[in-house]
Amino acid sequence: MIFWVIVAVVAVYFVMTYNSLVSIKSNVEKAWANIDVLLKQRNDELPKLIDTCKAYMTHEAQTLEKVIQARMGIDAARQMHDVAGLSKAESALSSSLGGLFAVAENYPDLKADQTFINLQQRITGLENQIADRREFYNDSVNNNNVRIKQFPDVIVAGLFNFERAEMLKFSHAELEDVDVSARFKS
Repeated sequence: MIFWVIVAVVAVYFVMTYNSLVSIKSNVEKAWANIDVLLKQRNDELPKLIDTCKAYMTHEAQTLEKVIQARMGIDAARQMHDVAGLSKAESALSSSLGGLFAVAENYPDLKADQTFINLQQRITGLENQIADRREFYNDSVNNNNVRIKQFPDVIVAGLFNFERAEMLKFSHAELEDVDVSARFKS
């Protein structure tokens, strides 16, 4: 009788642990999907911003090209679920958008254009939401990675091949101070 009680307790524990690990893994996937949605929205808005800027900045093609290339890099990383590639592409886009907004300072008509203003505000809002989702994603990944290493959860995680997830990390360039005066000179 005691044997069956012990077997039942162990079985219940394994089921509860498995279900908990599945839930945590699903949270990581959901967090990634939330980032994916915002990246898609931002990628849909960027061509509108670029088109608006093109009319004013015919000789600033290099700045616009950097934004376009960074956008394509993010789209490729997003479609492949490449966390490391996404971090790198995000760094490139942040840098090129900063350059674009700095160059826009030289065009008073562009800065006053309501379409440009609306797009700039929309993209800035999306950037803030993406930053929040990145933080949530990393929290979810951390919870996943800790749980699959803790004893006795490591046993269930090993039996059912639960794997570590990769955190989104900032590149060294994103962590450096921004030289605002240099941006306005370019």
